[in-house]
Amino acid sequence: MNLSEFKLQSLGIDKEKFGKIYTFVDFGNVDYWFEYDTRDFDDNDLPAGQKLIVDLEKLSNFLKLFSDHKRFYFGLDLKNRKSFHLSIKAKSLFDKANTKPIQRIKHYLKDLELKSNTRSICEDVRGKYIYIPKCNFDVEICIDAIRSLEKYDTFCLLSSDADFAALAEFLKRRGKKFILISAGYVSHWLKDKADLNINAQRIKREIAVIKQKPRL
Repeated sequence: MNLSEFKLQSLGIDKEKFGKIYTFVDFGNVDYWFEYDTRDFDDNDLPAGQKLIVDLEKLSNFLKLFSDHKRFYFGLDLKNRKSFHLSIKAKSLFDKANTKPIQRIKHYLKDLELKSNTRSICEDVRGKYIYIPKCNFDVEICIDAIRSLEKYDTFCLLSSDADFAALAEFLKRRGKKFILISAGYVSHWLKDKADLNINAQRIKREIAVIKQKPRL
């Protein structure tokens, strides 16, 4: 058994059981999986000023271990040059990369969030806030999953968004298996429909890198 086979076996991904797997990455959700994580790959405290982020190349290489097709969904920030670079990189790493412009939602920070926040902080009469990019791909992912229904045996979703529960139920009724890879709190409406649940903490080493936090 090689290293790749060992990784998949330890996660419960049996290719004989799950057959052809199509993977759908809701990156607007995935990008925040380790936002407040304070532990490194060996469960030690991260040094001050460092954080974990999901790395596209590592994510793509991990999904290659078991996916027959990988689709990526990402909100494009028209005011951020890095966003364009990420989009270009995603198109080179995934079988299909879908983008559309994001919206910016103002989020006021509580005391605990102020201590752990890594984003640029603004302030007005109501208090301190950050802008959270918002771009929902629920419809696009559902349409693509249904359109390609006859091409796969297993639908693999990277997201913690409970809105996908209806899609999962639809696919299960049509004989498809469902692998869910998620982080944080996941509603039972979504989680209970999965044939296999994988918490992102179990694949942190495989998909994330440690980076320096930006100076505020």
